[in-house]
Amino acid sequence: MNNNRFTMRLIEASIEDIDLVGGKSASLGEMLQHLKPLGVNIPDGFIVTSQAYFQFITDNQLDQKIKDILKGVDSTNLRELTSCGARIRTLIQQGIFSSAMEQEILVAYEALIGLEHIQDFGVAVRSSATAEDLPDASFAGQQDTYLNIRGRQDLLVAIKNCFASLFTDRAISYREAFNFGHFNIGLSVCIQQMVRSDLGASGVAFSIDTESGFKDAVIINGSYGLGELLVQGMVNPDEFIVYKPLLKRGYASIVEKKLGSKQLQMIYSVSGSETVKVIDTPVESTERFCLSDAQILQLSKWVCIIEEYYTALKGKWCPMDVEWALDGLKGDLYIVQARPETIHSLKKSNCITEYKINAKNRSSQVLLKGIAVGDKIASGRVHNFKGVNKQNIQEINFNTGDIMVAEITDPDWEPIMKKAAAIITNKGGRTCHAAIVARELGVPAIVGCDGATETLLTGQEVTVSCAEGDTGFIYQGQIPYSKHEHDLSDLPDVSTPIMMNIGSPDIAFQYAEYPAKGVGLAREEFIINNYIKIHPMALLKHRELNDIELSNYISSLITGYADEQQYFIEKLSYGIGKIASAYYPNKVIVRFSDFKTNEYYNMPGGKHFEPGEENPMIGWRGASRYYSAAYKEAFGMECKAIKRVREIMGLDNVVVMIPFCRTVDELLRVYQVMDEFGLKRGQKGMEVYLMAEVPSNIILAEEFARYIDGFSIGSNDLTQLVLGLDRDSALVSGLYNERNAAVKIMIANLIRTAKRQGVKVGICGQGPSDYPDFAQFLVEEGIDSISVTPDSFMKTVKAVKEIEEKLVAY
Repeated sequence: MNNNRFTMRLIEASIEDIDLVGGKSASLGEMLQHLKPLGVNIPDGFIVTSQAYFQFITDNQLDQKIKDILKGVDSTNLRELTSCGARIRTLIQQGIFSSAMEQEILVAYEALIGLEHIQDFGVAVRSSATAEDLPDASFAGQQDTYLNIRGRQDLLVAIKNCFASLFTDRAISYREAFNFGHFNIGLSVCIQQMVRSDLGASGVAFSIDTESGFKDAVIINGSYGLGELLVQGMVNPDEFIVYKPLLKRGYASIVEKKLGSKQLQMIYSVSGSETVKVIDTPVESTERFCLSDAQILQLSKWVCIIEEYYTALKGKWCPMDVEWALDGLKGDLYIVQARPETIHSLKKSNCITEYKINAKNRSSQVLLKGIAVGDKIASGRVHNFKGVNKQNIQEINFNTGDIMVAEITDPDWEPIMKKAAAIITNKGGRTCHAAIVARELGVPAIVGCDGATETLLTGQEVTVSCAEGDTGFIYQGQIPYSKHEHDLSDLPDVSTPIMMNIGSPDIAFQYAEYPAKGVGLAREEFIINNYIKIHPMALLKHRELNDIELSNYISSLITGYADEQQYFIEKLSYGIGKIASAYYPNKVIVRFSDFKTNEYYNMPGGKHFEPGEENPMIGWRGASRYYSAAYKEAFGMECKAIKRVREIMGLDNVVVMIPFCRTVDELLRVYQVMDEFGLKRGQKGMEVYLMAEVPSNIILAEEFARYIDGFSIGSNDLTQLVLGLDRDSALVSGLYNERNAAVKIMIANLIRTAKRQGVKVGICGQGPSDYPDFAQFLVEEGIDSISVTPDSFMKTVKAVKEIEEKLVAY
């Protein structure tokens, strides 16, 4: 039993002790007791309890002085807030520890470090408020942390500074906003052994996707050095996403890796009064990921263990927000903090708010791009904070509804941020301060938006859109947009499976909550165009072209990867894997690349490999490319990427689809090439679908059916070929209609033939997305599944339900 009044060992604390040790220390103690035996590394430490804080306030007769200063304070008046906060902090920092309290703290410190190491080993001194992580407000990050503290006197000063941080401007404002009494909250201090992440890396991890609320992902952000710069938003970190269900089954289920610039790092300082300093990250470090795949997977397993433990402890699902550190001396990973996630875990289930930009020709109005935080859209006037010192925050005339533009933000800016319609920062990643506060406030933010403070002018009207995937867009002026509320519980049950067409991996998690029965069409072209950004053959053959500019471009693209082929295979596999994980275990039908020659020509390096064609729509595309000597090697990389997704990541719900395949002989030639690159139909349950979009696919459906597992009707190309028109030609566009009788007869014939052959048949073309009556026609004909674009999902389900009820009535 602990008989000390003011300190206790970290391992003695538990989640029941929040009033005594605060949320941070309680969580660390709980994990030391119960999760360290499971292999989760957590640094040891001791706690200065909230009892010590309250006694310190009493000993120095500060209670009434603080109350007098706070009496009647207007927390929305920034000048008043700044003044009262500074006076209170000064009073606390000038206070004196009683001899008994000081002695008890120093004895615990010496026991942790060892007398011989007092000046050699640094400790982290972390504030732990007793109101942290309440179910209706997150106080995490409101108080201060001090790193690499060495020696008795520096430790005592750091503890007083932590006490004082309970009255920072942002903490006072926050408590006022949530109506928490200032003296109903105490402050504990956790003194923890430092992990030498100054020589390694550090970051944060969530057991939930922080943007969409997707439950089955671990999101990791990391950079080199101590973790403060990442949290502050001073660096653009690496980002990793791991799919939890298959990780738990032993698969290396990393479904995304994004290389951040990691331009700065915080390390120990050995000179002067500073304990840490910021330096430029060496170029060779910025060009590699801060964690290996093995470390990503190990950390993700720990995050899952922590989530499972807290879920059982609380009796309900409890996603977690975790801080981690990689010791550069030992090479070991550590968990240095964990708290419940307090944004998505509290959201009302089944209710989805969808924002959508309505301007079709908006690309010409794009000013800047960055990392999207949230999925909302807002318009307003820019207020640029370039050159504004936060010490002068009380002098800033920031109006409610303005768009905040800054280099970075930190907690001192929070009184301003509360008024913002949107937040834009030059630096930062998804877990930086600006991103965290924006989510909590429910406003869109774009971080890592390089050049924002240089480009955007105070008073300028802009629209901030985070509703278009992982990339956030800043548009000139007010762009029209719509907002739709969807209650998924209102959707009727239908017998016909409704699937999604998902082009961009960026939106996959966003729509995972919809009750779709999988993905009927995932296009590789989007991933190649937007993730890989280079013609596949140029990637493989650029050294033979004597195109220095192209080679330099490719060299910059593949930074962080061993070579060009690994870059293509892994990037494609991450794009496919993210979509497949969002809908696992439902089928995700991935169409092999189907660029036309003119589209390939316009990609970087494409001019070296693409012929000129009079009509690319019916030229060298789809299946005909895969077995040709001119493209076979590139198709091989596609096959290897699919194999990686299915066998390494474990996403065996991926089905491949061959597009624009004109003859049965051509289909068999494609199979030969697939076999050559290790992708074999039937092996490990792999299915192959044929995109039915050429009339020969319908006419010879019985023969094609012998060699495939399913048809998926591509109504766009089928319509153009049945009606004999070029759908890219404006001159005949008025004739284009998927509901033409000839097209519908072809589709009906295919469905009947497929049924006779026992082969599945679905549709992934645009027709049912655009026309609910067309979807109803397909149901009447007995189609096995309908795949539509996300914005058409709701109306399609309702249209299908209507026709199903009529068919039952008949």
